[in-house]
Amino acid sequence: MNMKSDVEIWLEAEGANFLRKIGLKPGDWVLDFGCSSGHYSIPAAQVVGEKGGVYALDKENNKLSQLREKAEEKGLSNIETHITDGELKVDLPDQSVNVILAYDVLHYLDRREKLLAEFDRILKKEGLLSVYPKHHKDDYPLSNFARLSLEEIIKEIERGGFSLREKFFERLIHDENFNRGYVLNFKPLSFFGEKS
Repeated sequence: MNMKSDVEIWLEAEGANFLRKIGLKPGDWVLDFGCSSGHYSIPAAQVVGEKGGVYALDKENNKLSQLREKAEEKGLSNIETHITDGELKVDLPDQSVNVILAYDVLHYLDRREKLLAEFDRILKKEGLLSVYPKHHKDDYPLSNFARLSLEEIIKEIERGGFSLREKFFERLIHDENFNRGYVLNFKPLSFFGEKS
């Protein structure tokens, strides 16, 4: 009997259902920041459909190649892969994306305030920043989040120009397996008229 892996189950339907729940809609343009091999890019592309698209950004070319292969297998032509050199600059125009996914990636970065300013620049005024802050103090501590609690991470992102709108505790994919964790949805302060 052929048992499906967690990733296969996720990519078949569960990932798309999860992303709809957090707020992705048909026609959205999405930045999957630190996309790796596409566990979120693939379902995001399925949700946004032909009128939307996904910018998949990563610093590992081999991961982007795996993502392109998966997209081709699934007949998805609305994913654009971008290699980054690790600089905290996103090569997209101002206010060009509806949703930014920053899933299991921020703990690797130590100049996050610069990245948050970039997110604020490229996100549409009514856009959504969705963060999965894995590896904080209370969840397998690692790297730059090891000493930060979930509340401290929220405060840091809010200082970067965002306001927390929703907090979900969900089953989602982490590396190759299912995991339960907090997903944080933020709106830019400009959405509330608090910033120019």
